[in-house]
Amino acid sequence: MSISNSRLKLGLLLPTRHLLMTGDAPSSIEPVLSMAETAEQAGLDSVWVGDSLTAKPRLEPLTTLSAVALRTHRVRLGTAVLLAALRQPVGLAHALGTLDLISGGRLVVGAGVGGAFNDAQRQEWRNGGVDPSRRASRFEETIEVARKLTRGESVSHHGEHFDLSDVSVQPRSAQPDGIPYLIACHWQARREVQFQRAARIGDGVISITDYPEEYGMVLAKVAEYAEKQGRDFSTMEKAFYMTVNLESDGALANREADEFLHLYYGMNFWGDRWGPYGHPERAVERMRRYAEHGAETIIVRFASLNQERQLEIFLRDVAPAFS
Repeated sequence: MSISNSRLKLGLLLPTRHLLMTGDAPSSIEPVLSMAETAEQAGLDSVWVGDSLTAKPRLEPLTTLSAVALRTHRVRLGTAVLLAALRQPVGLAHALGTLDLISGGRLVVGAGVGGAFNDAQRQEWRNGGVDPSRRASRFEETIEVARKLTRGESVSHHGEHFDLSDVSVQPRSAQPDGIPYLIACHWQARREVQFQRAARIGDGVISITDYPEEYGMVLAKVAEYAEKQGRDFSTMEKAFYMTVNLESDGALANREADEFLHLYYGMNFWGDRWGPYGHPERAVERMRRYAEHGAETIIVRFASLNQERQLEIFLRDVAPAFS
């Protein structure tokens, strides 16, 4: 998979988890909104928010993006990634259509099946009324139904999880072709069904934790299945979500990242699949490798409790390499 001739697009993960994970109750979401404004003013292409109900407490993503939409004018607004199976598709489509209208058609939905790897994650699904063992099939139905509804279609669906007859919702997406849905795929998972799913129901692909070469293999797999279904893979969006710490002092960068990831997840289990941590040039080099393997958008999360400092370094020492 070769690099596109177009400029690599840069996105920023907003710290909606960071705001809550230190134990202090936040008094406002101003740090999130301010970072979004700074990102837009600096010329970044998009801002993104994560999703979790109880396992990794954070601000609710769609209401947060509505606030971000009113403080910005140009950047795309994304979820990285939305745990769609925690939601009912008619209500989800209503919220997404409303958010897209508020933002003037700037919404992109990265969505994934989500994990059930530990007790907290399994309990999160149960808290949402979802059997964790059935989350993948529920995810597919949710996306398929919401995708049609947000495009203004009337939907009848009689599936394993939802039974709907002649349902439509307003407002529909403000985008002529509807809200794009990027489906999460990971080479590490080694499950063929994820590539088939992305090719069938997605408008693009979003990945995390893969090495650049693995990311290229993810895209190749989705392209293979898209071709079998008569879909043009070249029109699908390709995004990658990476985690960095940009302190030039490598020892400091590693300490900050380890502290952040332990607070974020309760553990730090991905090793060098996160990162790089250290001099900004290392991040530039890794981002170029992802671009060489097909990434069109890189979403950056800062593994640091000092998010504003990391953004300052990123805008000064990393972003100009891709302008």
